[in-house]
Amino acid sequence: MTKDIDILNDVTKVLIDSHKGYETCVEVSDDSYALQSNFRERAERRAGLIREFQAEVQKLGGAPSTAGSVAGAAHRAWTSFTTLFADDEKAAIEAIDDGEEFLADKIEDVLKDEALQPRTRELLQKAHADAREGERFADALDNAL
Repeated sequence: MTKDIDILNDVTKVLIDSHKGYETCVEVSDDSYALQSNFRERAERRAGLIREFQAEVQKLGGAPSTAGSVAGAAHRAWTSFTTLFADDEKAAIEAIDDGEEFLADKIEDVLKDEALQPRTRELLQKAHADAREGERFADALDNAL
């Protein structure tokens, strides 16, 4: 179970990074209500996943992660920097695509562990599906620009 707690907490950090990234996108896309609405909805969905992961960690007897990763903070800083020199929405979409791909790949790696508890595997699969959907969302937005 300790391994499940560690895995869930590790992925939770990336989910928190992603949530913060979507919130940043809401701010950056202030000219487009439709984009803002989509980013806000994705941020809310990500917040729901974070709560589910944290609840499972507590259920397993661990202390849930409540902060993102150092890498995520660096990625957000890079995104903020690049928006100074590029179209804000385009930079935000690229950041989403990169972040969702990173999240999905990370989850794919941990899903290879056959010793995961069933609920841990279920949560990881749910987060993986959401990350892949986020990639498709970012690709569709990128193609529309």
